Amino acid sequence: MSSNFPTNKKSGDKPTKSLSSRLFGKKQESIAAAYLKKQGLTLIQSNFQCRCGEIDLVMIDPSRQVVFVEVRYRSHLAYGTAVESIGPSKQRKIRRAAAQFLLNNPSISQLACRFDVIGISPPAESHSQHIEWIKSAFY
Repeated sequence: MSSNFPTNKKSGDKPTKSLSSRLFGKKQESIAAAYLKKQGLTLIQSNFQCRCGEIDLVMIDPSRQVVFVEVRYRSHLAYGTAVESIGPSKQRKIRRAAAQFLLNNPSISQLACRFDVIGISPPAESHSQHIEWIKSAFY
């Protein structure tokens, strides 16, 4: 059975770590999108990519504000919180990608916007993941 994904492993082995990481990331983005939809936001686009960078989720909140969402999974806090993991360089990339998104979508380009972060951590004692939503995490 052949695969459409390049791999250095023999047929029948588990997928490469990068493929597993991408699938895991997509799953976390789906969890974040579902959570935000329950909070009243509407999904406009997921995984917007341009040469400037990538935006995990682009949503509209009930007040008609464009919300650019960065989704971060934290297996533990030893490496910092979700917001702390988004340094100045990543923030610049997200802002540039957001500007490109707005150029590509003139119908919403005049709306106010903000940059939120969704931090997802594994379940502690409960059976559901912990989701932390930080509104206006950076500017």
